[in-house]
Amino acid sequence: MKKFDPAMAINAVAETSTERGVNPSINDSATFCFPYGQTMTDTFHGETEGFFLYSRHWNPSNLALSKALAAMEGTEAAWVTASGMGAITCALLHCAKKGDHIVASTTVYGGTYAFLKNYVGRFGIDVTFVDTTNLEQVKEACKPNTTVIYTETMSNPLLRIANVPGLRKIADSLGAKLIIDNTFTPMIFPAYHLGAHIVVYSMTKFINGKNDCVAGAICADSEFINSMIDVNNGTAMLLGPVLDSFRSTSILKNLYTLHIRMQQHSKNAMYLAEKFNSIGIKANYPGLEDHIDHKLMKSQMNEKFGFGGMIAIDLITTERANQFMEIMQNKGVGYLAVSLGYFRTLFSCSGKSTSSELPEDVQKEMGMSEGLVRYSVGLDNDIEYTFEQIKDALKEVDFI
Repeated sequence: MKKFDPAMAINAVAETSTERGVNPSINDSATFCFPYGQTMTDTFHGETEGFFLYSRHWNPSNLALSKALAAMEGTEAAWVTASGMGAITCALLHCAKKGDHIVASTTVYGGTYAFLKNYVGRFGIDVTFVDTTNLEQVKEACKPNTTVIYTETMSNPLLRIANVPGLRKIADSLGAKLIIDNTFTPMIFPAYHLGAHIVVYSMTKFINGKNDCVAGAICADSEFINSMIDVNNGTAMLLGPVLDSFRSTSILKNLYTLHIRMQQHSKNAMYLAEKFNSIGIKANYPGLEDHIDHKLMKSQMNEKFGFGGMIAIDLITTERANQFMEIMQNKGVGYLAVSLGYFRTLFSCSGKSTSSELPEDVQKEMGMSEGLVRYSVGLDNDIEYTFEQIKDALKEVDFI
């Protein structure tokens, strides 16, 4: 059986403008007119195709992007949001109500952790955090009222890999939904084909690749997407995290180069990881054979896109990590900044930035050092030169 190719699936989605321009037109209308009153009524009730009601629900620009994302993920449908957190929170709240229980990975993006730890409780939703790479822990944490198992394909920032088929079996045994955040590894992991019921993205990162917007996406079957945007009780429709049409059109164009970018991010990250190890700096990178989840990742991934653009190394202390990152920035390696998926290399001390919502005791329990430096490796054409600058920075902080 031919392996699913997300790049070719996107390429098969042809969107042109009404004037036959090769790019779809930007439709910035907030509301749309109808030829007949009955057509408006039918559209309001979701009983027509080809008509748009109001941009909080659908508009042509967002629909075009959603079709391409659904093709990439292999789902029946998708819906786009104004941020990654908008996608994550809408998906979670649509699957859990008062009295329900969620099992979630401890090692998730800090904003997701804070939402699950500090926010959903006000709606009467209970959450248990576990190491989702340990399927026995997941099973033990589940309850009769568990409606969601939530994790990331590649965890932030420790780069552990989820056993998606294994988690799906557990979810199915409960009648629960498996929600996977695939932000770190678009195209690399066919998360839906592996078993996720719902796949969420922060498109701010690799999918858009330019760090010029904030956006998110939810990919799932048509029934779930339609229920989520139902005008009467759909979580996304009623909370209203709609993506701007101009941004949708821009992201759609960037999506068609994603496969090339992921290959280069991965190639550069592998080079740096191997070079770190060669000078005695242990690199945490799932592409290396000594990574704890290397074999698991290989069994699930589309290898043509590589092992991803994320690396972590441990500088032991926050002070040394900060000094090291400042030197790297001054040398032009990249930017001391949060986020990822940019064409320039970005680096941050995760425990003090993107994972700072996690209490220090939780960070220690999950194995996150205060000096952990997370790299989102860029698209550098001369990665050898980049490494030499990094090595010089390591020398300046007396770490090699």
